[in-house]
Amino acid sequence: MRALVLGGSGQLGLELREVLSNYEVVWTYSSREVPGGVKLDVRDFNSLEDLVLRTRPDVVVNAAAFTDVDGCETDRERCLKVNGEAVKHLVRAARVVEAYVVHVSTDYVFDGERGNYAEEDVPNPVNYYGLSKLVGEAYALSYDDSLVVRTSGVFRHKGYVPYALRALREGREVAAFRGYYSPISARKLAQAVHELVGQRRTGVLNVAGERVSRYDLAVKLKEMYGLPGKVREVQDVQGWKARRPFDSSLNSSRARGLISVELGLEENLEDLLKVEEVR
Repeated sequence: MRALVLGGSGQLGLELREVLSNYEVVWTYSSREVPGGVKLDVRDFNSLEDLVLRTRPDVVVNAAAFTDVDGCETDRERCLKVNGEAVKHLVRAARVVEAYVVHVSTDYVFDGERGNYAEEDVPNPVNYYGLSKLVGEAYALSYDDSLVVRTSGVFRHKGYVPYALRALREGREVAAFRGYYSPISARKLAQAVHELVGQRRTGVLNVAGERVSRYDLAVKLKEMYGLPGKVREVQDVQGWKARRPFDSSLNSSRARGLISVELGLEENLEDLLKVEEVR
């Protein structure tokens, strides 16, 4: 079996390299080089389609994305091309080679007014990043043999969770926003994707951790590991260009019935200590 992973240098892509050992895998990267990978800017649509047609993968996992939420507000053209239009070209080529496509999306397709969103809830993004990802979802779902995996707050060596861990270890104060989400380690997400690829699921599926506020998460980290830093709750974060949904948490009960991966908060946080970059 052959797999093509777009975004092999990202947090999820790095973990997928570990779990897809039973596949012959082609990896792509755009900036941070992946040994043995193929350099690809997914905005080069001709090269993207050509790669799919040449490699003829059985499975394509699209983990490539422009995830800088504020950056998406200021560079909307890049945002839409990477998160939206590239998916159109990916599935167009996938149809030709009859490849199964897994497209990774986000909780930010929702407005955050109530949280605990299920797969059938109606999206309503409040920023351009969420809108661009919703466009990508639509293109992915236009292809019958595809799965859209919505996830939340993916972390490995980057993101709020490893930032909070480092700051608390160093005795610094963490200013924590009271907004809610469903963070998941890149390792857990990669393991879940691997299982779902084996099942060849289609449609939309939420794969995320437990609902938690960033404040409560930071407190949990401090308590779990006896860290010296302090946690301070803030009502808003200064300097954001893009609006954030207050509660974008996802209901992953459907996924829990399909996969063996533990999605609890403590299980996800324990993965932090297994990543060398945050030690």
